[in-house]
Amino acid sequence: MSLLTSKGPDPTVTNFLDVERAVRAAAPHALLDAARSAVIRAYEAESVDLFLADYSLTLLRRVSTPPDAEQPSLPLHSSPEGRAFGSQEPYTRIAAEHGAVDVHLPVTVRGDRLGILSVRLPERRSTDEVVAELSDVAELLGHEMIVAERDTDVYLQARRATRLTLAAEMQWHLLPGRACLHDEYAIAAHLEPAYAIHGDNFDWASTSDTLTLTVTNGMGEGIQAALLTNLAVNALRNARRAGIGIADQAALADQALYAQYGGASYVSTLLLSFDLASGKVQVVDAGSPQLWLQRGKTVEPVRFEAQLPLGMFDQSEYVVQEFQVVPGDRLIFVSDGVYATPSPSSGETYGERALARSVHAASLLPAAAVPRAVLRELAVHRDREPEDDAMVVCVDWFGRRDAEAAG
Repeated sequence: MSLLTSKGPDPTVTNFLDVERAVRAAAPHALLDAARSAVIRAYEAESVDLFLADYSLTLLRRVSTPPDAEQPSLPLHSSPEGRAFGSQEPYTRIAAEHGAVDVHLPVTVRGDRLGILSVRLPERRSTDEVVAELSDVAELLGHEMIVAERDTDVYLQARRATRLTLAAEMQWHLLPGRACLHDEYAIAAHLEPAYAIHGDNFDWASTSDTLTLTVTNGMGEGIQAALLTNLAVNALRNARRAGIGIADQAALADQALYAQYGGASYVSTLLLSFDLASGKVQVVDAGSPQLWLQRGKTVEPVRFEAQLPLGMFDQSEYVVQEFQVVPGDRLIFVSDGVYATPSPSSGETYGERALARSVHAASLLPAAAVPRAVLRELAVHRDREPEDDAMVVCVDWFGRRDAEAAG
């Protein structure tokens, strides 16, 4: 006779699976409606709302179907929902109505912070177990949204506090995301002005062994800058996906740009390939984006031998340089719209001392929060409307644990 006691199904698991089935079966535009109905049934929720961070990372905007431009927005930095977004932890508070609790849950996909799922529960249902399950629901919803964006504009429209310029539309569509988290590293990036960017861009891709990162500053303004950058980024991707090294990636992109523009337009690019096991980094410096290294309490620029921007001359050759990162390093990449911005009072450019101060000030922040923090400091330094794109990319290097043990 068996000594095991037969048990029924765990109701918490059953509840989550019911929600998961409903969300995965939903039409792309109806993910929230499906999640809302399922969560209300499974957890006796009184309301379920989804808020997405806008392009400038200053507002949380409610998702509605159909999209409603008049939907009120929440401040990202001074609201309960914003608190959960910033901490990346569930935040629970008593609702105004008696006997209800609001639970705000981060919607994040592999480190990319998308928004917040807010669920109002009866107080008796707001247990740690239920909050943990709803956190899984929020993560599920984020993954499904990323896939659904191939087939619907609902979630992209919800992120817009105002209309994007056509150039900005092209640039945001070209980006891989705003953040990415892996065991060996965390990446985050941000562009300003978010609704009217021109030619600044970043891109990344990883394998089991490498991380490839490109930081691009295209010349010009408006649609012409966006077209130039689109050609450059796709030429680099095409070469990267052929499995060749970054020097040849740069050479092939250089040829594509020169063939199209004949040297009249070109793209400044910093290309890097990180070896995930060793922390060795190969670099091709083809222009103006700068790299700053924070190691311990020291913040200083990392200088490479400057080579020709992509597309400036025909048949340019590029040479790889190397440097080493160690666990705990923070790398900050900035475009000339950051480091070359002068203060209207002193004339001092941001990259001389102010950038180092802002990087120090952000030392305790996770990588995902650093680019926006640096750009807020830049706005104070500039004290006027920007005259150029400004881009900040942050890479926190953790390294491989097996590499540390072997060392």
